[in-house]
This record gives sequence, C-alpha cells and structure tokens, in this order.
Amino acid sequence: MPNKELLFNALVGEATERTPWVPFVGVHGGALVGVDATEYLKSADHIVNALKIAAERYKPDGLPVVFDLQLEAEILGCELSWAKETPPSVASHPLDDDYDIAGLPEFDVTKGRIPLVLDAVRRAKAELGDDVALYGLLTGPLTLALHLRGDDVLLDMFDEEDEVPELYDYCAEVANKLVDAYIEAGIDVIAVVDPMISQIGPGHFTDFVAPPLNKIFDHIRSKGALSSLFVCGNATRNLEAMCATTCDNISVDENIDMEALAKVARSAGKSFGGNMQLTVALLLGDANDAKRDAVRCIDQAGEGGGLILAPGCDLPYAVKPENLEAVASLIGDDDQIKIARNLPAKDTNETFDDIIIPNYAEEDAVIVDVVTLDSLGCAPCAYMVKAAQEAAKAYGKAIEVREHKITGRDGLGYMTKLGATAIPSLCVDGKEQFASIIPDRKDLVAVYAAAASVK
Repeated sequence: MPNKELLFNALVGEATERTPWVPFVGVHGGALVGVDATEYLKSADHIVNALKIAAERYKPDGLPVVFDLQLEAEILGCELSWAKETPPSVASHPLDDDYDIAGLPEFDVTKGRIPLVLDAVRRAKAELGDDVALYGLLTGPLTLALHLRGDDVLLDMFDEEDEVPELYDYCAEVANKLVDAYIEAGIDVIAVVDPMISQIGPGHFTDFVAPPLNKIFDHIRSKGALSSLFVCGNATRNLEAMCATTCDNISVDENIDMEALAKVARSAGKSFGGNMQLTVALLLGDANDAKRDAVRCIDQAGEGGGLILAPGCDLPYAVKPENLEAVASLIGDDDQIKIARNLPAKDTNETFDDIIIPNYAEEDAVIVDVVTLDSLGCAPCAYMVKAAQEAAKAYGKAIEVREHKITGRDGLGYMTKLGATAIPSLCVDGKEQFASIIPDRKDLVAVYAAAASVK
C-alpha cells in the first residue's frame, strides 16, 4: 500500500498493515541543510531541500512543510523575536490594551512569509507528493488569541465573556483563509496546532475554544481534506473534550498517557498520535533509546488501529538524525520491533549529582525556577516565563526568575531535583507551585509575597 494511502487510512481510524510514521520536521530541517532556524524559516529553497533530505533519511509517511505558529501573528501586527534553533516567538500583542479587532492589519495570504511557505508546499508536492503526505500547520484559535491579546485572554474567559468569543471567531476566520490557501497549494492534512489548550480546563475549552475549532475542522472537511488537533503540554484533563470536536485526529506530547489517549480517542472515533519523547529519547538519547520509545508508543496504543507514530511536538533543531533513522528502520519490520522490545532497559536512575541547585533558605532573594522545553519556541513555556517575570517586577531584586530548558542536561537535572511534574512548571524557592498551567498575576503575586515574607 502506498505510504500516503496507509496514512490516510490510519487517520480515519482504520487498522493498517503497519504503523504510519510522521516525524515533525520543523526547524530541524535547518540543521539538515546547515543553516540556523531564522535563515531556514525565511527560505523556500531551504525548506524544500530539507524536506527532500528528511524524506530520504527518515522514510516518513507524512511531513509538515513548516512548523511555525507565528506565521499568522506576524501578519496581524505581532512583533517577532528570532532565534537560532527555534521558531520565532511573539514579542508584542497588538490587542494588549483593548479588543480593537477592526484595527488589526488585514490578514491576507499574500502577505508576510506565507507566500514562501505556499511556494515550498507546491514544490514539495511536485517532489514528494506521490509518496509522502504533506501536513499544513496553522495556529489554533486560543494560541493565536494569546499572541494577539497576551495572557490576559486567559483571565478574559472569566471577566470578558462577551468579547472573547468574538476574538476566537476572528481567529477561526483567519485559520480558514489559510486552510483554503494550503489546500489549493496541495496540502493533504491540516493540523490545527493549539498548545495553549493545555493551560485551560474542559469547561472553558467546551464553552470558548471548541466552537471556533469546529468551524475550522468543518471547513477542512468541506474541502475534502483530513484534520488533526495538535496540543502540546499536559492536556489530560481536556482529552474527552478534545475528542468531542469534529477533527479526524488528536495528536499529543509525552505528558499524555498513551493508553488513556487510545481508549478515549477510539471511543470517540478518532485516530491519535504523537507522544514520543522529544528530549530524553530523540534529542539526548541514542538509537536504542529512540527504538525503545517508538515501541513503547506502539505497545501502549494496543490493537484497534488509528495510531500515527510521531514525536510529541516540533523536533528540536539539534535532534540526532540517527535516532530518527533508527525509528524508521523498525517501522513495519516485526523482527526489528521484537528486537527493540528486548533491548536492555536504560538506566533511569540518573541522580544528576553534578547539578547543584541553590540552598534556597540561604538565598537573599526569592528564587523562581521556571522549567521549560524552551521559551523561545514553546508558546506555553514563553507565557509561563513572561508571567513569572511580570509578577516579579514589583519586587525588584527581591525576586529572581531563572529559566531551565530541558533541551539540555542542566535543565533535566533541575527538573529532577526540583521534582517538577510537567512542562512548563514554576517553582518558588524549590517548591513546585504551578505545573502545566499559567497562573494569573493575582495568584502568582500572592505566592511571591508569601515567599518574600519569610526571607
């Protein structure tokens, strides 16, 4: 069966002869062609060349053309901060002061970097389209609303219940314009990537976010394409609500229990995927770690079809190509899968004795440790760091905010020693206070005040 057909069958929940494999090659494509993330995301030539290399080396059934959740925000007036190894991050919010949606620049797919992305889609379709399904990624309504409004939009769901739906509907309209452009250019699968969903509860998801999401998914279906809802972070509390939307597929990261996801998704008639460990297995591990983790996903998904094997999010820039090649080598090879199941278990008793954390009681300042994937490229991480820093401003030097990125060993060591339970997490003087949920300023200031009072 051709790769694309097999993937399409799995996306609609059918049992397939093997598990489809979709490595989310985003800025990692820059590493494949020898340029940094900034140069990569501004060049259709680099993107197409990287997709060709990824197709040859990683033997995928599907590939995203670009993984950049700032494409729409850039056109709508958000200033971007560029980085070497991650997509850009949003540095300003044009609706920070009010909900003047009419005052935003017109969203037009002929503006910004979207034309070069569409050019890359057309060229990649001509090069790879017979064998590899192309994913077009767009920013989900909640995450785009945060880009435009800032993290106040989370509080607005309590205080501004009339204005929030208007903003989310606007974000859905923006998404549907990009859907049309993607499909016209040749995209096969539309993934609506909305990492901020992990930061809200099922009530707010159902009331505010599901309606605009369904407008997007219904529009995609009307165009004859397949859709995926892609949520990073620990969205466990929202799995049932996510599966109640009209998408075809749910994709999650390593914070989600795969067995639980498989049960909820199949009962709702959805396919599902993701979950491979970005840092421990793919970035910092070796080929055997990658194989073990792939087989873990396959085994935890169990029988019944509908699994798409994929990393939990956009691949880190410096992920080891040999680890992705190792995963590709066992897909569809029962003997290799059996061998991987019998690989000796990795020693997971790393104590990080060389990573020294402060004696917080002896520090003059209150130390706020924010454990992230990387705030430069992870939206929930960026807003967690921003919330920590904004709340600390009133205290001057009495509070010190430090970020620890788990893309490196130091960050993993801090996460382990602090006992952080999710990404992102915020710890105050060594104690986890907020895990995978961005606190509102009032709650965070109260925590800071309590910690400062005992210094």
